[in-house]
Amino acid sequence: MADTTYDVIVVGGGPGGYVCAIRCAQLGLKTLCVEKAELGGVCLNWGCIPTKALIRSAELIDEIKHAEKFGLKVEGVSWDLSKIVGRSREVSGKLNKGIGGLFKKYKVEHLVGQASFSSPTTLEVATSDGVKKLTAKHIVLATGARPKNLPELKPDGKVVITSREAMVLPKMPKHLLVVGAGAIGIEFAYFYSVLGAQVTIVEFQDTILPVNDRELSALLAKSLQKRGIAIHTGCKLDKIEISATGIKAKIISAKDGKEVGAVDADICLSAVGMTGNVEDLNLPKANVKFDRGFITADKKSATSTKGIYAIGDVSGPPLLAHKASYEGHNLAERIAGKHANECDKDQVPGCTYCHPQLASVGLTEEQCKERKLDYVVGKFPFGANGMALAVGEEEGLVKLLFGRQHGELLGAHILSGRAADLIIEMGLAMKQECTYEEILATMHAHPTLSEAVMEATAQAFGQAVHI
Repeated sequence: MADTTYDVIVVGGGPGGYVCAIRCAQLGLKTLCVEKAELGGVCLNWGCIPTKALIRSAELIDEIKHAEKFGLKVEGVSWDLSKIVGRSREVSGKLNKGIGGLFKKYKVEHLVGQASFSSPTTLEVATSDGVKKLTAKHIVLATGARPKNLPELKPDGKVVITSREAMVLPKMPKHLLVVGAGAIGIEFAYFYSVLGAQVTIVEFQDTILPVNDRELSALLAKSLQKRGIAIHTGCKLDKIEISATGIKAKIISAKDGKEVGAVDADICLSAVGMTGNVEDLNLPKANVKFDRGFITADKKSATSTKGIYAIGDVSGPPLLAHKASYEGHNLAERIAGKHANECDKDQVPGCTYCHPQLASVGLTEEQCKERKLDYVVGKFPFGANGMALAVGEEEGLVKLLFGRQHGELLGAHILSGRAADLIIEMGLAMKQECTYEEILATMHAHPTLSEAVMEATAQAFGQAVHI
C-alpha cells in the first residue's frame, strides 16, 4: 500500500460498509475499505444469510412432516445437522468471495486490520505488517454491532452461547433455553424446535418481538406454542446455576418476582440485544460523540465531526442490514455531491424469518395510539385467500393501518409463510405516499398471496367482498 491518502476510507466491510465503498468507487472517488475480519460483516457471514439457509432446511423438514395433507406419503425422513450447518457455511462463503470480486471490479482497495483515529482526518490501522497511517477527506464508520451480555449469563461458547455459536453447534441440544424473544431468539427457537429440540423462551418484556404490532406478535406466539415451544413473557431468570453440562434456573415474574416455572437445559442462547462496536475506534481523538454503545449520527449519517460519518448498526437502531445498505448507498451519493435520500426510520421494514414469518413496515397500532393519530384498521386472514389454501399457507393475516381522513398508509403488518416478500409492496406504497384508493386501483394477480393486501385495504374502508 504505497498510497496513504484517499477521498474516502470506509471502516467496516459489512452490508453498509461494502455497499458504501463500492458506490463511492463507482462515482470516481478513491476509496479504501478497512475490515478486520471477513468481508460481508456479521450479516453475510454470521447473521442474515447463514441463518436463512438454516431456516430453509427447517422449513423443508416442516413441510415433509406435513406432506400427507398434500396427498404425499413420505417415510423414513431424517436429517444431518452437520450437513445443514455445512450448507449454511458454503452459502456464506460464496457471497464473501463475491464481495472481494466486486472490490476488484470497481477498484476498491481493501486492507485487513483494526482502524482507530489519531486525528479527525487520520486513521492508524493495525495490520499483520504493522501499523499504517492513512488520511482521508471523508471517513465512514460502519463497524456494526455485537451481542450484549447479561452479567449473570456471560457466554462461554459451550453452555451459554450467542447467535454465532448457535449457527454452528456440533450436535443437537436436547433442551435449548432462549433468553430474549427478539428476531434472533425467535428464529433460532423455531429452527431448533423443528429439528426436535425442546425449546423454552424467556423474555423480559410482556410480548415476544416487542417492536412489532402486539396483535400479530401474540398470534405468532400462539403458533410457536402449538409447536411445543414454551414461552414465558414478562419474566426473567433467577438462581441461575451453570455447569459443564448445562444450565438450571428459576423463571420468575419480572413484575413481582413470583416464581412461574423452572428450566433445566443443556444450552442457553443469550439473545438480549446488541451494542455497537465503538470501543477500538478511539473516537475521542476525532471528537466523535457516542452514547450507550452507539455513535450519534443525523439523518444524513453525519456525526459530530465534519467529514466523519456513521452508518448501519453502529449508528443505532433499527439494527438491520438493509437499513445499513440504504444508508451506505445514499451516503456515497451525498459525498460525491449527488442527490441522496435520507433514511426515514418509520419506513424501514423489519422481518422475522420463523414460520410463519412476521414482517412489518411503518407504525404499529400502539404507536398510532401514542401519537394520537386518527386511523382505521383493515384485516384479512390468509385462511380466506385462495392461493394460501392451495399452497398450505393459510395461517396468519394482513393488518393495515390507514389515516382516516386522507387514507394514507401508516403501517403494514403481515403474518404469513412469505410475509417478508409481501411487505415490500407496502414499503413502496408508503414511500410513494399512496392512499388506500391507489392500492385498490392496483390490479393484484389471482391467485396470489398478495391479494390479501388488497383485501385488507378494502376491509378498512368497508369495500371488502371476500370477508
